[in-house]
Amino acid sequence: MPSVAPSGNRRRAVIIGGGPAGLMAAEVLAQAGVQVDLFDAMPSVGRKFLLAGKGGLNITHAEAFETFLSRYGARAAAIRPLLQAMPPLALREWVHALGIATFVGSSGRVFPAEMKAGPLLRHWLHRLRAAGVRFHVRHRWLGWTTRGALHFLAPHGEVNFAADVTVLALGGGSWARLGSDGAWVPLLAQRGVHIAPLQPANCGFDVAKGWSDHLRSRFAGQPLKTITLQFTDAAGQTHQHKGELMLSDSGFEGSLMYAHSALLRDTIAAQGKITLTLDLLPDKPLARVTSEVAHPRGARSLASHLQSRVGIKGVKAALLHEVLPAETLADPLRLAQAIKALPITLIAPRPMDEAISSAGGVLFDELDSHLMLRTLPGVFCAGEMLDWEAPTGGYLLSACFASGQVAGQGALAWLAA
Repeated sequence: MPSVAPSGNRRRAVIIGGGPAGLMAAEVLAQAGVQVDLFDAMPSVGRKFLLAGKGGLNITHAEAFETFLSRYGARAAAIRPLLQAMPPLALREWVHALGIATFVGSSGRVFPAEMKAGPLLRHWLHRLRAAGVRFHVRHRWLGWTTRGALHFLAPHGEVNFAADVTVLALGGGSWARLGSDGAWVPLLAQRGVHIAPLQPANCGFDVAKGWSDHLRSRFAGQPLKTITLQFTDAAGQTHQHKGELMLSDSGFEGSLMYAHSALLRDTIAAQGKITLTLDLLPDKPLARVTSEVAHPRGARSLASHLQSRVGIKGVKAALLHEVLPAETLADPLRLAQAIKALPITLIAPRPMDEAISSAGGVLFDELDSHLMLRTLPGVFCAGEMLDWEAPTGGYLLSACFASGQVAGQGALAWLAA
């Protein structure tokens, strides 16, 4: 079996994983003069990063640091030192240094001027190659040999690779076809590393009993615009937020689901289900909706009446007919109350491979302040493989970049020790 060892006196760092965290760690090390070899199982690096930019690459978010940090929920304390090492403003400056301009959207989200991930990734890879980073694609990591070398399955067969320091940035468990398949979990578990089970995050949810064929065939994929979602989590705390959902084949997707996926998922895990309410007309008070719905409709159909009096039509009207019994639809008072608080029961998150990201991963207790595994000196971890989660909106990418920076600096300090 071929084996490659470091040559000369130059120290060698191996990065496994070519997403934002791995590439950032590679940059830190290469700029310090370390020979960096980056391995990825896919035919090219940055595949999930490119997908993230398909609808506009949301790099980070322009808001107060403490507000930004709060988006990481229960892991905010663990994420704090990472973001302090590379805060959102520093990330924007880093993007600018690549020759990519950024702008802040109306929602506070930060995007590259061209909106796409491709130009940023191309500039970045060019800079990494110029710094001497060597890329090895189609190399799937299989763990370590008995002598401690890194073991890979490559196109030409199995190969071992010796390194002075290693950074693992292998991603979570979502979008396996892009490389994040969680195959690293048993490899680290065998070495005594404690790992929180991977779970879907930023995901859609299934409704109880599913949708009727009529609703699914006619309205799946259509957005429910300007609604307010309200629910009470397993801890008894009530949450209410305005935004948008999308009707899916089996339930709901969309920004409101993603923003609350951790709470919804954990409450379902604790209680078996969760019933939330949707206010389909959040800008109209109940008294006005009741008055309009109760207005005599004469010979007009209910659909025509709701559209003309309160603007309910399309997918919103269809959802009312799907969820409410006939007697409620026929009672103006009860119908108005349902329009303002339509009960929806969710029973399960969608499978992890459909999720935008995953929760769970290497516990922070397993890592020192430089993100080095305490049980495996010289091995660092970064990115989504750590036990944290965050909503979309630049928060995922920000923590991935920052953790890559911290792991790279930690690896550099390890080499210098």
